[in-house]
Amino acid sequence: MKSPAKTTAKTSTFPPLRVNKEMRSAAEAALVDGETLSGFVLEAIQFNIQRRAMQQEFIARGQAARDAARRSGKYVSAEAVLAGLDKTLARTRKVAARK
Repeated sequence: MKSPAKTTAKTSTFPPLRVNKEMRSAAEAALVDGETLSGFVLEAIQFNIQRRAMQQEFIARGQAARDAARRSGKYVSAEAVLAGLDKTLARTRKVAARK
């Protein structure tokens, strides 16, 4: 009886990245103990993929809210939104002042 073939995920590489000496030095200076430049670059790429996905989700939520407001005809004025934000900020400052 044959054992099942092991499959491994194929990996790929990113294109080489050409940077000036100052950029390379700045990146190397930002490394933490034990971190490699490759690891740093990979983490930066992963972070930006996640950030862009969150931006796209934020925009989609905003567009959905806009469409819902258009359908319902119910809007909140900028003044009401700013007043609510001012109240939230005042409460937060009050809590922070107690600490």
